[in-house]
Amino acid sequence: MELRHLKYFVTIAKTLNFSEASKRLYITQGTLSQQIQQLEGEIGVQLFDRTKHSVVLTEAGEELLPLAIRTIEDSEVCCDRMRDLKNTLTGTLRIGTTHSFSELLTGTVRKFIREHPSVKLKIQSETASELIEMLLNKEIDLALAFKPATDYEEMESEPLFKNRLSAVMRRYHPLASHRFLTMEDLENHRIVLPGKGMQARRAFDRYLGLDTRKLNVTVEVNDPNLIMDIVQSTNLITVISSLASFYRPNLVAIPLEGGNYTMVGCVHRLKEGYHKRAADTFIEMLRESAQVEKICKGLN
Repeated sequence: MELRHLKYFVTIAKTLNFSEASKRLYITQGTLSQQIQQLEGEIGVQLFDRTKHSVVLTEAGEELLPLAIRTIEDSEVCCDRMRDLKNTLTGTLRIGTTHSFSELLTGTVRKFIREHPSVKLKIQSETASELIEMLLNKEIDLALAFKPATDYEEMESEPLFKNRLSAVMRRYHPLASHRFLTMEDLENHRIVLPGKGMQARRAFDRYLGLDTRKLNVTVEVNDPNLIMDIVQSTNLITVISSLASFYRPNLVAIPLEGGNYTMVGCVHRLKEGYHKRAADTFIEMLRESAQVEKICKGLN
């Protein structure tokens, strides 16, 4: 039994689709089927029940899946430890991020790849809830996202900066001259609201306990960059982290009055298990980049 066979098996088990799995593995579907047949022949059991329309795990496949995942993880940890013993930073560092961390991440990546060219970075952008799930499933090493409302025992979160939830609009909007805004101020204006699942939306709902029917919600979007594009080209207002507007000089971010609208930007990773030296080094660079961001953007 070869490690690559187990990786192929796990990928199919997660997708339950040979075509999708072959795309993720960058091999042909025929080659993938052949490799699985070899694995089934070697261990003497059928792992998948395949028809023209569906793929499901057999009982043997269900038994093998957690063992295969553990074997793959152990092999990766073994390689990481050996590389670290050589006192060199190599291998792959898997990072998940939300859109709000783009600027912080870009500066850190630029410095990291310059100083540690032997480390391959795999960066994936998802919603915060998706990133937490990926981290708990050990699909990524680090997650950059605002601190979630729920605490996870398996996860540790290091604060990097604090940011306020703000109303963001064009510089010449009628409300743009206000120092603070109330929800009553927003009720008479058209709103583009962050989509459900986004941290800004959860913070908005949690801190305000707001029935959004009181607002004139014209658009809901789950992409912060698209939200900023819409606000920049229309007279709509959004409620989002003020970070999203910082590099758009024709937009202004006005804090919401009253309530606790603080959002804590964190780097998250699992408490248990082996921590790659590359991850430790990247986090240290994140801390340095966050300090620069605080100075430049006036973050607390």
